[in-house]
Amino acid sequence: MSDIPTDGKRRPRTISDIARLAGVHAGTVSRALANNPLVNAETRARIQALADEHGFRPNQMASSLRTQKTNVVGVVVPLGHERRQHLSDPFFMTILGHLADELTEGGYDIMLSRVIPDAHDWLERIVDSGMLDGVLLIGQSDQFDAIERVAARYRPLVVWGDHVDGQRHCAVGVDNRLGGVLAGRRLIERGCRQLAFFGEIRTLELTHRYEGLKQAAREAGIAEPFQCDTHLASDVMAAEISSHLNRLSGKIDGIAAASDVIAMRSVRVLADHGLAVPSDIPVVGFDDLPLASQIIPRLTTIRQDVQRGASEMIRALFARMDGIDAPSVIMEPELASRDSA
Repeated sequence: MSDIPTDGKRRPRTISDIARLAGVHAGTVSRALANNPLVNAETRARIQALADEHGFRPNQMASSLRTQKTNVVGVVVPLGHERRQHLSDPFFMTILGHLADELTEGGYDIMLSRVIPDAHDWLERIVDSGMLDGVLLIGQSDQFDAIERVAARYRPLVVWGDHVDGQRHCAVGVDNRLGGVLAGRRLIERGCRQLAFFGEIRTLELTHRYEGLKQAAREAGIAEPFQCDTHLASDVMAAEISSHLNRLSGKIDGIAAASDVIAMRSVRVLADHGLAVPSDIPVVGFDDLPLASQIIPRLTTIRQDVQRGASEMIRALFARMDGIDAPSVIMEPELASRDSA
């Protein structure tokens, strides 16, 4: 595209060109185009109108080099434990929507990555890329040690996940162990005595959910719940649930699922096996996604406030970008009592 308009005059290409037209210093133009209140409102408006008139846009790369800011936040989903899971998973879609809303309202663009962490330094490559002002991780996956290693030197990193005493990285999430306890108590109140946990235990969050379920069983003096590996990948989930039901036929009378997605699929597979929910086998989910209250039967589940959690992640990230070591946030789970249990 030519820089010479049809009237023969050269189009302003730099801040210095606009400064000459406006009769001010280049620094004044830079601040005015950034809407900096140090430039009085009348001068700001005049310079911005002049830039608009000539179709001038500041060089964002040059601005980034000057300010050492990119105005981009990385939102990263590490899938070391569940490589076939996709970003279309309803939980990811829910939390990503809330994060995107708040980040864009805060003036930041988003770089979204789904990462299979095969390389030892996968997270270092992200935080050291020079492309991001901060990083949000959705889940710890099986990468707790890698996250801890990077958090020891990289401050603007916040993780959706669980918290253990002494960890370095800032995590925002629900008390997953208590959530497991609440799920177990609900099933036991319904008369269940042989519980099963449908979910894997290779991640901190889901391990704690299972531990909470075991705690509820101990409190009630019943047998330890069966742990049934159930992947979050949609292409294998139904077959795995069906296999568990065949293997444990007559041995379980209540299911605590590691997620709402697993719980909803379990309801469907139970129906395929001729079993009704909740009369034959009650089912409790975990998350309280929007779909949980819309399926039939409506899903009894453990609610984690994803919208609040996303806000807490953004608040902590912005604080850390400003040099403040915001601490982890552990939210209280709640039982959302509906029809499935």
